[in-house]
Order: sequence, then C-alpha cells, then structure tokens
Amino acid sequence: MALLLSSSLHPPTSPLKPKLNSLSTPLPNAVVTKRQLIINTTTSFSIIFGVQQNPVPQCLAQPSNPSKPSVLNIANTKAWFQFYGDGFAIRVPPEFEDIMEPEDFNAGASLYGDKAKPRPFAARFASTDGSEVLSVVIRPTNQLKITFLEAQDITDLGSIKDAAKIFVPGGATLYNARTIKIKEDEGFKTYYFYEFGRDEQHIAIMAAVNGGKGIIAGTTAPQSKWDDDGVKLRSAAISLTVL
Repeated sequence: MALLLSSSLHPPTSPLKPKLNSLSTPLPNAVVTKRQLIINTTTSFSIIFGVQQNPVPQCLAQPSNPSKPSVLNIANTKAWFQFYGDGFAIRVPPEFEDIMEPEDFNAGASLYGDKAKPRPFAARFASTDGSEVLSVVIRPTNQLKITFLEAQDITDLGSIKDAAKIFVPGGATLYNARTIKIKEDEGFKTYYFYEFGRDEQHIAIMAAVNGGKGIIAGTTAPQSKWDDDGVKLRSAAISLTVL
C-alpha cells in the first residue's frame, strides 16, 4: 500500500513540545483510578466526537500560518495487532487493551420505536495504566457539517484548513495538519491528519469519509507522556484504514 503525504498546513512557529508546568505538580492526597484516568485522557476527544448528537458547532480553532515543512515521524506498525471494525481497520499499539464497555455495544439499539442512541465509540483501547487512549468514532457527515449532500470523500467537508473547524476544538494549539493519500485499487483515498494540544492533553486525529460517514481515529495522552510515546501514538492514529 502506497502512502503519500502532502503538507497543506505546516506547524506554527510555536514549539512542538510546550512546557506544561501543571503536569509536574502532583495532586496531594489524590487517588486516581484507571477508569478516571481514561475518562480524563479522552475528554477533549469525546467533546468533539464521542457524545455529539447534533452538528458540531463551527466556531473552532483556526490553524496558524505555516512556517516551514517538518518531518512527520511515524513507526512501522505492521507487527501490531490489527483491529477490524465497522468499515475500518486500525493498528493497536503493543500492550494496549480493549476497554469497550457493554453500553458501547448496546448503543444503537432501539426499543418500541424509540430513536436509537448513537454509539459513543466504534473502538477503544488504552495503555495498561489508562493514561494513553486510542479511540475510533463514526458519525454521519451531516452531523460533522450541515449539508444537503451526502459526503463521499473528506474533501467534501472542505480543504484541510476549512475542516480544521470541525476536527480541532477552540482554544487548541495546532502542531501539525497534513493531507494523506493512500493508494487503493481504484485510485487514492484522502485522509486528513491533525495533531494539537488542548487542556494539558496532546491529541492526534486521522479522519476520512466513506459513504456519508465520517470515520475518525484519535490518540490522546498527557503532554508528559507524549514526549516519550508520541511516535507510537501518532502512528496508531495514522494506521486508520477505511475498508
């Protein structure tokens, strides 16, 4: 499979590894469970995609003006376990475990004509301590952007700069934005990749559109963890494949 990267938006001049002093300050007398840590880690990702039932508001962060191209460091993920979901596949980092819960699978069912509740996540994995999380969500494209037409490709949501209004939350610091084209039998499939920081979390998102559905993979971790594991987490997000 051939993978082409074109840098439509390059990183801003702000440092790629901002110092977040609050991360180094321990919480006195605090006991944080693994479940709480997972919830805290995925808050930013969930706000955008995990629990949205209405179209995402279009008042989000604008990328900074590009400065100069940078290398997007990724690892070889062929040896990782490949998870197959509903219309997608993704590579899972070693030692990550499935954290999908019963309510995640039950969502989408309706009883007695009630409106079905969308599933929060299509897949969810976490590191053993719960501080690093890989999630996949699937949303109708008309929930991502109000339109009368069914999007068939992510470019139908706009350019990578325009789509940043959908995928990058307000107040975030955008570190990287890329258009990634993957060779398929009938041509190339376009993906948008964004990497940004928000609320002391570092997040990487890979998004694509197929048949009117947006498929978004995201990895999240505290900035202090990303300094060591960023290549692994970024690679997991970029491994998203639409089937």
